[in-house]
Amino acid sequence: MTAIVAVGAGKEARRTAFILAASQAIIGSAAPIAISMGGLVGQYLLDADKSLATAPITGFNVGVALGSLPAAAIIRRLGQRDGFMTGTAVTALGGLVATLALFHASFWLFAFGLAVIGIGGAFVQQFRFAAADNAPPEFKARAISFVLAGGIVTAILGPQIVIFTGDLFSPVKFAGSFASILVLAAVGAAILSLLRIPAKATDKVEIADSDARPLSEIVTRPRFVAALFCAVGSYALMSFVMTGAPLAMVGCGLSTDDATLGISWHVMAMFAPSFFTGSLIYRFGAERILAIGLVLLIGCAIVALSGLALWQFWTALILLGLGWNFSFIGATAMVADSYQSSEKGKVQGFHDFVLFGSVAFASLMSGAVYNAWGWEMLNWMIFPVVALCFVALGVLKMTGLRAAN
Repeated sequence: MTAIVAVGAGKEARRTAFILAASQAIIGSAAPIAISMGGLVGQYLLDADKSLATAPITGFNVGVALGSLPAAAIIRRLGQRDGFMTGTAVTALGGLVATLALFHASFWLFAFGLAVIGIGGAFVQQFRFAAADNAPPEFKARAISFVLAGGIVTAILGPQIVIFTGDLFSPVKFAGSFASILVLAAVGAAILSLLRIPAKATDKVEIADSDARPLSEIVTRPRFVAALFCAVGSYALMSFVMTGAPLAMVGCGLSTDDATLGISWHVMAMFAPSFFTGSLIYRFGAERILAIGLVLLIGCAIVALSGLALWQFWTALILLGLGWNFSFIGATAMVADSYQSSEKGKVQGFHDFVLFGSVAFASLMSGAVYNAWGWEMLNWMIFPVVALCFVALGVLKMTGLRAAN
């Protein structure tokens, strides 16, 4: 009987992961639209200080950060299905605001629109945790990676939408791309309506278990600290370099389509390995896979610093995506193992608030650093941050050895 229940739970976990992956593929396409176009639209709308060109992308990341805690609370109150569908409505609202901003040529309204899209993105970021929470222990890492694999469609869909809809409302450039986000949100909501979360996982009126630990105790444990530090380091670096890449490519004389396709290859590399990253983590451990991701980030910097040809930009962006995949999924798996079911809401919200707050700062600094010191400096910054991540992993290992002794 136990075996039958386990098989049934495994099938339901896979079904849930598949639905979340499909919705990630559609709704998640709003992110590459915002990221690939945010800086270029910023330059287009600004008359004077171009150093603020990446502020709309920062707005997107700030939205994800600020939306993390409310998103976790809404999902906890309404249940995962209704909570996620609420997020799609927020994403649609952001797309509408960004479109109207372009028609009015308003830079700061556009940045606000991207911030609202980011708040909707905070709900999408919870998909990976939802997949893990509804999976048996042996399937958790693979459930996370399976959901993120939906990003492969995102890698193709988002940039192609930009290419084919950018002039839809000509002469208002880029408006069609952001108007398409409303359609993406509607389709994503339809997919999410198919979710069938077990009653125990909806947490509509969740009462914390008596053994639930305080948040301060959880977030100060060595494993959580190391995982959060590496997640912040790898994600912030990815945002820092990726945000500046389209500006650097166009600045070197390459076309907007070259820059958009470069982001497409990058996003593909971010998510394509997800089909097997979870299995690798299950076999070799999250820490080892995370370390491999950090090495790939160093490879990105080396290629980017070697020259300014199109193939060097694209190769660096691909390595950046691969490094993010291994590092971020590895760190997320470590975080998912650090809390109990009754603690997940507050831990996940805190984790994503810190994570995307850091990512927002990195995206803002990307424009300033690029305008002050150029593309090379963006990539030189990879080396010290990766070194600090390795230090965090080393301290975690030493702490574990001391505990074992």
